[in-house]
Amino acid sequence: MEKDKLLQEFKKCSEDPVYFISKYIKVTHPVRGLVPFKLYPFQERILGDLQDHRFNILRKFRQAGCTTIAAGWSLWTIIFQKHKSVVILSKGDAESTEVLDRIKLMYDELPEFLKPGIVEDNKHTLKLKTNSVIKSRPSGKQSGRSLAGSLLIIDEAAFIENIDTIWAAVYPIISTGGRAFVLSTVNGIGNWYHEVYQKALDGENSFHPIDIRWQEHPEYNFTPGFEELYEKMAEAELDIHKWEETTKANMPTKQWLQEYECSFLGTGDTYIEGEILKDVAQQTSEDYFTKYNNRMRVWQDPQPHYSYLIACDTSLGRDRDYSAFHIINMYNGQQVAEFYSNRTAINDFAQILANEGMLYNTAHVICERNTIGNNLIDWLYNIYEYENLWADERGEIGFQITAKNRESILAELEEAVRTDLIKINSTRTCDELFTFVIGENGKVQAEKGYHDDLVMSLALSIHAYKNLLDTTPMELQGSRPLPGDAPLPITNSYTASIKTSNGSLTKEDYRWLIK
Repeated sequence: MEKDKLLQEFKKCSEDPVYFISKYIKVTHPVRGLVPFKLYPFQERILGDLQDHRFNILRKFRQAGCTTIAAGWSLWTIIFQKHKSVVILSKGDAESTEVLDRIKLMYDELPEFLKPGIVEDNKHTLKLKTNSVIKSRPSGKQSGRSLAGSLLIIDEAAFIENIDTIWAAVYPIISTGGRAFVLSTVNGIGNWYHEVYQKALDGENSFHPIDIRWQEHPEYNFTPGFEELYEKMAEAELDIHKWEETTKANMPTKQWLQEYECSFLGTGDTYIEGEILKDVAQQTSEDYFTKYNNRMRVWQDPQPHYSYLIACDTSLGRDRDYSAFHIINMYNGQQVAEFYSNRTAINDFAQILANEGMLYNTAHVICERNTIGNNLIDWLYNIYEYENLWADERGEIGFQITAKNRESILAELEEAVRTDLIKINSTRTCDELFTFVIGENGKVQAEKGYHDDLVMSLALSIHAYKNLLDTTPMELQGSRPLPGDAPLPITNSYTASIKTSNGSLTKEDYRWLIK
């Protein structure tokens, strides 16, 4: 190629990373070996976003080629820009070495006119004569202190321990002009990656969210224009039309949701199935008012013709665990109010409970009587003389939670949420359900760094609700409104429509009433 044409080609590559990568980068394909990295449309979109935004966070599916894109973009940066420092943070040493090996292979396969020359080449560093460098590092508690650079790439961020500490250390370095690209498959609810991605979607941080789907990948989903690709796949006995069916059959459902559907829900072993929690989250309501300096949220004032239930979980009120209670409408299972505070002393908590109990038609109040729960019961019974406290079959006030009955009431919680026995209005309660998980030892508990006070008080609510339900009349929903004070019409039907907690109607046979 003539010198002028080389210069023009060099300039074109320097101005367009998509062109540079598509034309000159080669990668190792698991089936076809060393091949040109021909970008698919969704991969070009990722590169466009990386150019247009300083901070990007990508939610990816498995084998999307996103780490390879990050590698190609890093190489483009140090070839065509001087005095740049690219830092790639990976989960472990093996992963960090593998990423840099990919970049070195890409560099080695470039034509000579695109190679500025290597100054330093070792296990974790590649420095070129442009005085630009790529440092590929494994994660660690002190990693953030050594990640100074103009571009930071965090690969598989959802799986990196102490990522919040690392980010806190590195952010001041890149905040004054640096760039960041965070990419990962999902790994459950409540971790740093999940929180940052969700805030990016809501516009609450500086990150630009990038969302890709497996259906966009021509190797996973039939896409017109890629017939040559499908011929090669057929030669390898791969049928594009059966890819989804075959892949789903070869892995558990949760793994499919995590690695291909990019689902945050249910992929972190949440106690309640993820898709159920997704439905619960969509039905929560922000239409509430607050009381007691924002500690209590109220969705519905007490109605004179309803009975109510209050279930509470107690803490010391010293900035640690939270004191919490729910108020449940006994007629339809609606959560009408919620209290949540870690700065409320037990005596104050008891007074609030007594006041709200009286306000809600002398509601049934059930308290767990483990440890400090007995102090709360003493305040309610002896000081405030509250008259409608739950007692067990032995006549003891409160509910004693044990390892055995804890499993039982949590099972009741799961069933109630799954079958719409109860309607959850609170996003706070829903958020706790997202981080209420099955641990590696099989124990059901809040994820590390999170709380379960709203979950346990909700479980207690449902246990009492189900026990009281047999003696509480159900709300009847008429099929048509009656004008004024018109008498009920005569009917030979022995069924009535009953509104469930989610607002749907079901039929109840009431012939037992007239036996």
